[in-house]
Amino acid sequence: LLFILFTALAGSCLAASSTVNVSAVIQSKSICKFKTKSAVLDFSGLDPVAAPDVTRQTILSFVCDGSAVQATYLITDDDGLNESGPNGNRMLHDSVSAVYLPYSLSLNPTSATIPKGILQTLTVTGTVLGNDYRNALVGTYTDTVTLTITP
Repeated sequence: LLFILFTALAGSCLAASSTVNVSAVIQSKSICKFKTKSAVLDFSGLDPVAAPDVTRQTILSFVCDGSAVQATYLITDDDGLNESGPNGNRMLHDSVSAVYLPYSLSLNPTSATIPKGILQTLTVTGTVLGNDYRNALVGTYTDTVTLTITP
C-alpha cells in the first residue's frame, strides 16, 4: 500500500524551469569616429519659377584607429526625421505641419578598407528636384539625418 501511495505522489509533482540567456560581444580591432560632429547641407534660395534640379554637397571627416593595421568601415544614414520609407528623405515645413519637400541623399564612400590613423573624408550629396518645389508652399523646410559609422 505504501508503494502505491508514493508512486501517485511522484507522478503529480510539477516541474519548474528557468532559462539562461547567453551572449558574447567580440570587440572590433578597429574604432572609427567622425571628427566632424555636424555639417550643413543648404538648399536655400530655391527659385520655383525656373525650378531647376538643385544639388548641394557637404564634407565630413572621420578617422579609424585601433589595434588593427587597417580598418574596414561602413557608413549608413537613417533617412532623416521625416522619411516616407526607405530612401524617402523629406524636409518638413518649419511652420506648417504635414507639408514636406522631398530630396535625395547619397554618401561617398560608404565603405572601404583604409589604413588606421589617417583622416578620411565623406562627401554627402543632396538633390532637390525642380518638379518637387515648383509648386511647394513658400517657407523654410528642414530635416536632420543621422550618419552612423561602424566599426
